[in-house]
Order: sequence, then structure tokens, then C-alpha cells
Amino acid sequence: MDENPQNPPPEESPRLPADAPLKGPARIEAYVKTLPDSPGVYRMLNAKGEVLYVGKASSLKKRVAAYTKPTAQTYRIAHMISETAEMIFISTASETEALLLESNLIKRLKPRYNVTYRDDKSFPNILLRTDHPFPQVLKHRGARARDGVYFGPFASAGAVNMTLNTLQRAFLLRSCSDAVFQGRTRPCLLYQIKRCSAPCTGRIDAESYAALVAQAKTFLTGKSRSVQELLAREMNDASERMDFESAAQLRDRIRAMSQIHARQGINPSTFAEADVFALHREGAQSCVQVFFFRANQNWGNRPFFPRHAGDIGNDEVLASFLTQFYDTRPAPSLILLSEDIPDCQLIAEALCIRAGHRVEIAVPVRGEKREIVEAALQNARAQLARNQAESATQRALLDGIAETFALDAPPKRIEVYDNSHIQGANAVGAMIVAGPEGFQKAEYRRFNIKSADLTPGDDIGMMREVLTRRFGRLIRDSGSEEPIDEKWSKWPDLVLIDGGAAQVEAAHAALTEVGADDVTIVGVAKSIEREAGREHFYRQGQAPFRLDAKSPVLYYLQRLRDEAHRFAIGSHRKRRAKAIGATPLEEIAGVGTRRKKALLTHFGSARGVAQASLADLEAVDGVSSALARKIYDFFHTE
Repeated sequence: MDENPQNPPPEESPRLPADAPLKGPARIEAYVKTLPDSPGVYRMLNAKGEVLYVGKASSLKKRVAAYTKPTAQTYRIAHMISETAEMIFISTASETEALLLESNLIKRLKPRYNVTYRDDKSFPNILLRTDHPFPQVLKHRGARARDGVYFGPFASAGAVNMTLNTLQRAFLLRSCSDAVFQGRTRPCLLYQIKRCSAPCTGRIDAESYAALVAQAKTFLTGKSRSVQELLAREMNDASERMDFESAAQLRDRIRAMSQIHARQGINPSTFAEADVFALHREGAQSCVQVFFFRANQNWGNRPFFPRHAGDIGNDEVLASFLTQFYDTRPAPSLILLSEDIPDCQLIAEALCIRAGHRVEIAVPVRGEKREIVEAALQNARAQLARNQAESATQRALLDGIAETFALDAPPKRIEVYDNSHIQGANAVGAMIVAGPEGFQKAEYRRFNIKSADLTPGDDIGMMREVLTRRFGRLIRDSGSEEPIDEKWSKWPDLVLIDGGAAQVEAAHAALTEVGADDVTIVGVAKSIEREAGREHFYRQGQAPFRLDAKSPVLYYLQRLRDEAHRFAIGSHRKRRAKAIGATPLEEIAGVGTRRKKALLTHFGSARGVAQASLADLEAVDGVSSALARKIYDFFHTE
């Protein structure tokens, strides 16, 4: 069996007769004649090549044959069948392999008729490194490529930060990088406030630090009581010796560990690790609340809002969500659900293959496990209510924007642009995106200003360059037959720019130049007093106007402008910090990262390299005579 659905087998598309119909049930029936009676995955596409649906089957022939009878289907499925113009098939060795491949394709393609959800972030973990004599404890996201012991997942960065804060106070482990560790000559502030044992300056030896690391591991694996009892004995011994300072430090460490249990609320006693999934639904809107339990501790929860049609059952929504959720994550040994799902054993087998250990899926009916599921269900119910209220508010705001700027419909995509620089240096343009679901941070973009002929501080010229590049690419991509980046290919319904009449005219000129002159552009300018609530709005060919100071639409537009300003300033600061850290060595051909590091380590600074003699340069490890001459000539040319 292929256990890696990231690399699916070659696609199979049966050859159809020349007279096959263009789409609909008859088109599907033409495929059935050549399909095997074996497991596999199928995709249904419309005439534009868009994927409508991805499904799995224990028998491709029987499953696809069911689509040839649209009258026996729901209205939604019948409409999908009528749109189907092409199908693609992949045969698999088993139904389990088909399930794994199906979840991977659904998550990647997000078909309109499947249950899908946004999952643009990995869950954070705590990493206790093992590749250093004095291990560092830190927050970690992504692939577990570094050497060390991983604890997680945690539901949010906030949950990780709180736990790391406790680990610092309870076990005094270092959190600094290796570079900082090696460069310290005296203890840092964390040592002064009793959150680090300062191994960087020898305030603790390797053996004592290893004991702290062992205690931290024991604590994170769920044996916190034994650690607390050990520290309590040490505290009593120190008190009997009248070493009250050490006793007070041990007392503070015990209190820090106790605070974690106080914050977590739910700490199970009948299982060590599990993920809990609870689904609450109202019509076509659902919330799946996920709780993470590891080492008998609650490591947080997170809500998800899968997208699905109103006629899909709760069991199908939960099953599809579950398989997609674990597409790139290992499952724990126990998964608790709020209700039964179809193909439960098949899903458990698939998750077992992916995780490499036994996975049990259960729907508890009584006891502590059921109480925890009920708590998750209550959270899902409350979260869905909040989300619906926020969605209604967002829809009302977008309706107000459509009315304010005379748009044909409420905007589904708003792009806001701003610039940031210091007297023209390290200039950056920024674009943020907002819509019915709020800020779309995954689609934010920054533009490094490249024009060499711009006058420093020319905001209008910078805005013209940003818009020309952005919409010029949109125009090029719209006529291209090559695959394009979806995040770049979406047209905005409204463009907001920071500025008044001059900026609006420049923006229209830039868009007209690239052939995108049908986009609605609005300039947002502060009043002379620069007071919030007194903004003027500019459109080409119209007199500027203001909104009521208490208008919710005005508050929303201010939020959009402020978010663009925040993102632009952050992008500028990153570019400026990178420029400050740059050295002339980067301009010398043949001096890469490794040789640059060797030169700076040997001479202490770029100035030291510049003042070095040819013989000194040749003495550096990894620098040949030819490269030493090149470096010397770079700094000593007339």
C-alpha cells in the first residue's frame, strides 16, 4: 500500500467515445463502461476544468454508476451531476489508501461540493533540544526536523507561551539562542528575575542543569505530581538546614507548576492523551470545537468552521473534517467524538497507518470522557453563536460600504494599500485584504519599491509603482494559459488607498496604463487636524465627502486603513533591520554565508576585514589565495 498520499499514483482518465455527450448523466455513463470494480478516488470537473467534487469508493464502477440516475439524488447532487463535463480517476490498492488520498485532494483542491475548512496554520509545539550540553526550551512550528523532544500540539501560541513562562519559572531552563548563549559574559535579566539558571556564565554546572532538564521532561510527560513532591522534600530539607533562600526558591517553583493546573480547568484522569471533536450545527453553518489533551493535561482548544451544504448530514461533516484535519498531523492514540461517523473503523485504520501507532475512535456515552465531550460541545455551541453574530455584523458593514460608495453589490474582496519609509529609505508598499470573513492575512502582500528614478519620499510615485505591479500581474495572469497563483489572481471589488485627490488620480492613471481601469478606487485622507472621525473620502470626478462621526461604516474603514498602516510599518521595519545587518562582504562574488561568517569571526567585524592585510585574509579557514586577493582588492581599490 502507498502510505504517502502526498505523492498519488498516476491519474487515469478512461478514453471516451468520439460521440460522447458534453456533460451531465450521459457523460458520466460513458465513463462507467471502462471503470474497474476496484477501490479508487474520482474527481468530477465542470466545463471550465474546475473540480466540483472529490470522492472515494470501494468500487469505482458501482459508485460512479449511481451518478447516472440524478432523479435518485438530492437537488444539490443532481445539480453537480448536471455540471459534470469530465471525470478523473485514480485506482488504489485498498479502500484505506483511497480514503487517505481523498482527504489529501479535498484539502488541497477545496472542491465546491465537498466539506472543506480553512487550515492555514500549523499547531505550535514545545521543543526541548538535545543537541547542546545545556538544552534550550523553545516554541516550535512546522516539521519536527531538529534534534530534541517535542511536546504538543498546543491549540494556540498563547497556550505555548504560558507553558514556556511556567517552565522558565519552575525549572530555570534557558530560552536564548546558541549565538546569544556563547556571547554572554554576565547573566541576563532572566537570571536576575529568577527565570533562568544562567548556564551561559557558569552559574550552574552541566550535571545540575541536566537534573533540571530531567524534571522538566517528567513534568511535560504528565508526572507533575512526582516532581512537585520531590521539590517539596527538597524545600523541607533546605528549611531544616535554615537555608531559607533556597527554600523560598523551591517554593516559588512549586507555585509556578501549580498555576498550570489551575489555568487548565479540565485535567483528565481516565486517559493520558486524546483529541476531542464536538460538532454543533445550525442549518448550513457548523462549528467543530477541538480540545487537545496530552500528558493528562489540557493543552488548549480551537474552533473550526467547515464549509458545507445544508443537506449534508452531521456525521458526514464530522467524518470529512476528521480525515482532513489529520492529513498532515499524526493522530493521538485516542480520538473522542460527539457523535457517530460513517466508516469509523476505516478512518481509524487510515489514521493508524499515517501515525504509525494504534488509533481508537470512540463516542463516549457516560463517565469523565462524556463530560469532557459535553464541555467541548458547549464550547462549540457558544462559539458558533458568536461567529454568527460577527458574520451578521460584517455583512451589515459590507452592505453599508456598498451603499456609501454606490457599488453594485457588497464587496467580497477589499484591497487596501499604504506605503512606509524614512525619507525614502527602505521604502515598502503594503497590500492588505478584507472581505466577508474579515482580514485575509494569508493574502497580504508587501512590495519592495524598486524604481531608481523616484524622488526620496515620493509617496504618489511609490503608490503608482505598487498598483502598476499588482494590477499588471492580474492582467497578465488573466490571459495566461499557464497555472497561476490563486492568491494573486483574485480581482478586488474595491480598492482603498491612503491619500486624497492627487493619490486617487495617480492610482487611476496607473490602472489605466495596464488596462484595469474598471476598478473602484477610493482615497481615505485625514483632515487637516488629523483627528480620527474627520476623514475625507475621494473618488475620481466627485467632490470629497465625510461620513457621520459615529457611523459603524466609518469605524470599519478606519480599521482597514489602520491595519494597512500597521502592516506597511512592520514590513518597512523588517527591511530596515535587514539593511542594518548587511555588510559590504555580501557584495563580493564568492563570499557566501559560510565564508562571511568565517571572516567576521576571525576579524570581529566588517571593518576588521577591510583593514586586514592580504596575508591575514589568506590565513582564514576556507579563503583561498584568489578569494583573499579579490576581497583585498574590493576594499583597497582607488
